[in-house]
Amino acid sequence: MRVVIDCMGGDNAPSEIVKGALMAAKEYDVEIILVGDEEGIKKEISEEFKNIMNRLQIIHTTEIITNDESPTLAIRRKKDSSMVVGLKYLKEGKADAFISAGSTGALLAGGLFIVGRIDGIDRPCLAPVIPGEKGHFMLLDSGANAECKPKNILQFGIMGSIYSKKVLGKENPKVGLVNIGAEEEKGTEFIKQSFNMLKNSNLNFIGNIEPREIPKGECDVVLSDGFVGNVILKLYEGVAQTIFDILKREIYSSLIYKIGGAILKPVFKKFKKDFDYTEYGGAILLGVNKVVIKAHGSSNAKAIKNAVRQSINCVKGNVIELIREEIKKNKEVDS
Repeated sequence: MRVVIDCMGGDNAPSEIVKGALMAAKEYDVEIILVGDEEGIKKEISEEFKNIMNRLQIIHTTEIITNDESPTLAIRRKKDSSMVVGLKYLKEGKADAFISAGSTGALLAGGLFIVGRIDGIDRPCLAPVIPGEKGHFMLLDSGANAECKPKNILQFGIMGSIYSKKVLGKENPKVGLVNIGAEEEKGTEFIKQSFNMLKNSNLNFIGNIEPREIPKGECDVVLSDGFVGNVILKLYEGVAQTIFDILKREIYSSLIYKIGGAILKPVFKKFKKDFDYTEYGGAILLGVNKVVIKAHGSSNAKAIKNAVRQSINCVKGNVIELIREEIKKNKEVDS
């Protein structure tokens, strides 16, 4: 299996990106294609990784897509950027998966224009895996589509359920629709129509889920449009970081608290690990023809390594083909 990685995208590129890719090549049975400035990439390959050079390929590029550029124009104009070249390798079958910590907008545009949508999918979506009290869950869409149709929500549910089964190991994923109340009659017309489509589907739809219930992790696939999903995701990250900061400040505010903090250190360590985004890799772009993963912009080496593991699981789980087959079945039923 071959994974192509955009080494120039993200806050910590290329150092952490290359390091994470090398860690993955060393730990997993995978070939890594590193795309970006060749000289900069080679500088990051330390002696400890020299023995795996036969599983590495470096593709030199001269351009970088930044976050302040127009995503669509950047994809069209910067033909020799690490992102565009990497996505073309994926499209041409020279790799099985693509990972980037670069511009989300550009990756979405590249996923659509270069890799292409699965036939029958109206809109691809970003689907991160998020930690919850009773287990991790998926949030679809987390920012690819600010406005959606009920049909899109149903397709998000189908794709999320397949991924949840094949990659996250959930036997019969529970699917919930974000709403302001649990009652069926609550919400806008869009929410009500989405509810009815989900209710009449073959998904394990458990109904509406209120935002305060999301962190419990009892729902495996949480559905919303991209605007609401992105707000949920960013609020979730912000609240988690705020809790860590407050705890740290309070623990160091007195000697007694410091002693108590030392005793509870293993608990805090586990709590932090459970809510560490680097453990989950990245957000997969579901609905395109190949495995495309958006790593967090501030990804470190550990996050990139786990994104590679995530991509391996996606390919081995045959996620894209299963989505293609399921969407085809639903299309036939609709017609």
